[in-house]
Amino acid sequence: MDEKGLGKRLQEARQKAGLTQQQLCHQANLSFSTLTKIERGAIKSPSIFTVGSIAAALGVGLDELVGTQSPSPSNRNLKTTKSGVRFVYFDVNGCLVHFYQGAFTKLAEATGVPADVVETAFWHYNDDVCRGIMTMNDFNEKFADRLGIDSVDWAKYYLEAIEPILEMQDLLKWASEQYKFGLLTNIMPGMVNAMRRNNTIPNLPYDAIIDSSEVAAIKPESKIYEIAQERAGVNPSEILLIDDSRVNLMAAERLGWHVLWFDDARPETAVQRVREALQPKS
Repeated sequence: MDEKGLGKRLQEARQKAGLTQQQLCHQANLSFSTLTKIERGAIKSPSIFTVGSIAAALGVGLDELVGTQSPSPSNRNLKTTKSGVRFVYFDVNGCLVHFYQGAFTKLAEATGVPADVVETAFWHYNDDVCRGIMTMNDFNEKFADRLGIDSVDWAKYYLEAIEPILEMQDLLKWASEQYKFGLLTNIMPGMVNAMRRNNTIPNLPYDAIIDSSEVAAIKPESKIYEIAQERAGVNPSEILLIDDSRVNLMAAERLGWHVLWFDDARPETAVQRVREALQPKS
C-alpha cells in the first residue's frame, strides 16, 4: 500500500465530505492520532480494516482510498437491460431495509409515549433533517420536546430497529456486477455511512450515492433527481429507480427515467419483478 498516496486520497475524500479530522474519527471509531498519522503517511501498511472503516465513514469505496483500480465497464462487463437501462438507483428505507414500525415501537416502549404520538411527532421534523437543514442534535431536541421527554437519540433507535431486506440486498450485489448502480435516498445525516459500517446495507463500491441530507433536497423534489442524473453519467432514459413510494417514482418518470415500485410487504415477489426488469438484453 502506498502510504503517502493513501494519506493524500484520504485527506481529499475527507475534505470533499466536509468532515473535520475529529468528526471523521468519531464516525469511523478511530483515534485522532491514528487518523492524523495515516493522513501524513506516517503509518506503514495501516490495517485494511482501519482503512475500510474510514472508507465506509466517508461513503467511498475501499479501492478508491487504497488507490487500486475501481471496477470499470471493461472488468465489470457492464450490461444494458432489454428496456435500455444502464444505471440502477436503489432506495434505502423500504427497499433495502425495513425500519419505521420497529423504531417507533421501540421508542414508544422505552418512553411510555403511545406509538401513534411518536410517529406523528417524528414526521413534523423528518423532512427538514433529511434535507440537511436541521442537524441530528436539533432534531433530537425538538423530537424529545414534542414527546414531552428529556432526551432522545433517534439514530440509536433507528439503527437498532432496521432490518435488512435480505432478498433485495442479494439482488443489489448481483446488480452491482452487471450495471452501474447507486443509492438515491431520503435519509438523515450519517445514516448511510453507519449502515455501511455495520453491514446493514452492503458496503459496495457504489457508482453514486445521493444522500438527501448531503445534497439539501429530498424526493420527490426535482433537484435531487437532477443531481442523481448528473452523477449517473447516462441519459435519463437509461436510468431505473427502484423505490417503495409511488410519488417518488412519478417524479422520476416525469424526467424520463424508468421506474419500478417495490412492495416491501411482499419482498420475494417484489425482488422477482426487479430481477426480471434487470435482465440484460442479448
